[in-house]
Amino acid sequence: MSELLLLLGLWFSQAGAAKPAPFTTPLTPAEMKGKQAVFDTTAGTIVIDLLSEAAPNHVGYFIKLAREGAYAGTTFHRLIKYGIIQGGDPLSKDPAKRDLYGTGGLGVLKGEATAGKHTRGAVSSVLLPGKPDSGGSQFFICVVDQPILDGQYTVFARVVEGMKVVEKISEAPVDDKGKATERIEIRSVAIRDKPAEMPEAFSKESASELAAYRVTLETTVGAITLELRPDKAPEHVRNFLRLAAAGVYDGTAFHRVVRNFVLQGGSMSFRREALDEAQLRLVRTLQPEFNDLPHVKGTLSMARGDDPASASTSFFICAAPAPGLDRVYTAFGRVVEGLSVVEAIEATPVDGEKPKEKIEIIRARVQGPGR
Repeated sequence: MSELLLLLGLWFSQAGAAKPAPFTTPLTPAEMKGKQAVFDTTAGTIVIDLLSEAAPNHVGYFIKLAREGAYAGTTFHRLIKYGIIQGGDPLSKDPAKRDLYGTGGLGVLKGEATAGKHTRGAVSSVLLPGKPDSGGSQFFICVVDQPILDGQYTVFARVVEGMKVVEKISEAPVDDKGKATERIEIRSVAIRDKPAEMPEAFSKESASELAAYRVTLETTVGAITLELRPDKAPEHVRNFLRLAAAGVYDGTAFHRVVRNFVLQGGSMSFRREALDEAQLRLVRTLQPEFNDLPHVKGTLSMARGDDPASASTSFFICAAPAPGLDRVYTAFGRVVEGLSVVEAIEATPVDGEKPKEKIEIIRARVQGPGR
């Protein structure tokens, strides 16, 4: 963390003195409310929610510049791998001014104290060291949580789509001063109204409609097809279908194998890649729906911690009858095809309860009406 602050200080100290007259936005709160900015970059698309209620002048100035096309042709010029990415300097439009990147566009905005945290995806204003009223066109995006920056910089937006693009940008090569050695350009920034939220998938179907769906887990050992029981655990079924359809289970693993007991999978701790923003929004804890479905061989049930309401993404398939789990864990389906694959996974060599070779869920495929 101290290294990050040192680097920020070294980068920003090159800039000139702040201008005395701070910018005040002419836009009304109603004109800024519910706005997003869409970055079209050479590395991909990034979408941010603008937090006008928290930082109206920062948001108003950003909107002004974006609508004027001021960000077009600028670059993400300074990077800390998996730390932050910095952009928005108007000087970065000119490759010949590379030595001056990081010094332009500052001294326009007065600091706006906010309670915003520098968590993953936070977009904050670049400042001169020790000068809270020196913000301007430059901004940085946190690739991971950076709590050491809280209270020192104005958080005025948050990434809602494209964090994988942000991560990719942070991985680009830099020189010994942290400057990007390749041009990662912002082609344009478009301001738009935040799209209306659509109902989540599988939120409107009745239990009988949900029962028409099946999920096939395509694993490195073979395919397992699951029949679901929304008549017994409707919210668990909705959740499982939603996660499977969104690709949340793709790249996860059967990380725990207990012979003559259970195979456990679906934990995000064992996923090959991080979830994107849309997938993350689907991960939540579930209230228990204990029922009379018995935990017999092939039963699909939800894993949880000590708290009965702590089930989230991790599930298990019974490899043998386990009556001690009845009405203690939420059973919500059963294997209808691929029981031999369950047996093959159960027979895999383990180190304790961990398979010695990764058994991956390559893809979870939802089958049913319209799919």
